[in-house]
Amino acid sequence: MKRRHFRAAAVAGLLFVVFTMIASAQSGATRPRRVLPNSEPTPTPAPPPRATAASAPGDTTHAFTLLQQNQNEAAAREAKQIAAANPTNAEAWKIAGFAEFNLKQYAEAAADLQRALDLQQKAGAADEKTSDALAEAYARAEQFERALPLLVTATTRQGVPPDAVRLYLRGLAEFRTGKTADAERSFNAAVKADPKNAAALFYLGRINYERGDTDAAIALLNRATTADARFAEAWTILTYAYLRRAQAAGAGAKADADYTNAIRASDALMRLRNDEAAARLSGQALISAQQFVRAVSTLERFAAAPNAQGTTLYLLGLAYSRTKNFPKAIATLERAAAKAADDASIYRELGYAYEVSKQYAKALAAYQKGAQLAPDDADFKESIERVKPFAK
Repeated sequence: MKRRHFRAAAVAGLLFVVFTMIASAQSGATRPRRVLPNSEPTPTPAPPPRATAASAPGDTTHAFTLLQQNQNEAAAREAKQIAAANPTNAEAWKIAGFAEFNLKQYAEAAADLQRALDLQQKAGAADEKTSDALAEAYARAEQFERALPLLVTATTRQGVPPDAVRLYLRGLAEFRTGKTADAERSFNAAVKADPKNAAALFYLGRINYERGDTDAAIALLNRATTADARFAEAWTILTYAYLRRAQAAGAGAKADADYTNAIRASDALMRLRNDEAAARLSGQALISAQQFVRAVSTLERFAAAPNAQGTTLYLLGLAYSRTKNFPKAIATLERAAAKAADDASIYRELGYAYEVSKQYAKALAAYQKGAQLAPDDADFKESIERVKPFAK
């Protein structure tokens, strides 16, 4: 009975969290907090035209000098003052946009660079540097629909060497606008231009993970974490990928190796982001590898919080149960049931803990609740019949 319950409960809990993560990723509810490579080159504008007596009131030479000296706040302020006095001064809008870009004020930069480009195009003097900077500003401001056509232009000019950052940003814009096949091509081109482009490698790994090519995902995500060991999102999906492949392998040396690698990846994540979500994933890896004592140690601190999530409490309760600490298992699983009342796996494990503790009436109630949530689950039906004679 114990082995059957362990396998069912551990797998159910793991799949619940994996499917939750995948659903969130596909809906766009979650995304990597850092979607850009470590190296973020700053675009450089061309110098403004030399001032003449007629144009002296709108002279942007000093603002441009400030920009060259990396005095971006002063450059932006002076350029905006010039633009306010003369809204058709494309150079002023351009310098303001570049300065704001350097200050990582990407939405403001995009707005001002768009004004500059519109004025340039109206005068028949469109500037590639302005267009390319605008493409990057839109992408970094997550205005991907606007960024994409500009990025396509920036990455398809004849005779221009491939730029890994812009190819990556093009892939990101394609990915975020639902053009996954195009995104994959762009990310591959970015990696060809820069084999250590961690962000492009991450997205290639994520795309392969979501399409079910776990081996390719693992290979790419390992490259991403080698290129950038602080890429928390890459360690996260790498852990899930190892767990998925281990489950598919069943028992044996191959599965054991993948569980070990899942623990290694989740340990790296915990060093970067020591929060409940990371601890929960680490707990999953440890439980799957049957390292229950370590799982308890990892999960206890986060489960003690009043706002701990039901899945965290379920995993801790499962780990307590496997270390035969049934009083703590019951208390923790009761909290899990209160937080996640629709999760049948909680009632499976809670019923088991009650049953081992000879609390048969409570075990029966837990199994019956689980059967209501999963009416086709034969294990619940068997468990109900087993404890029913003892429940009074």
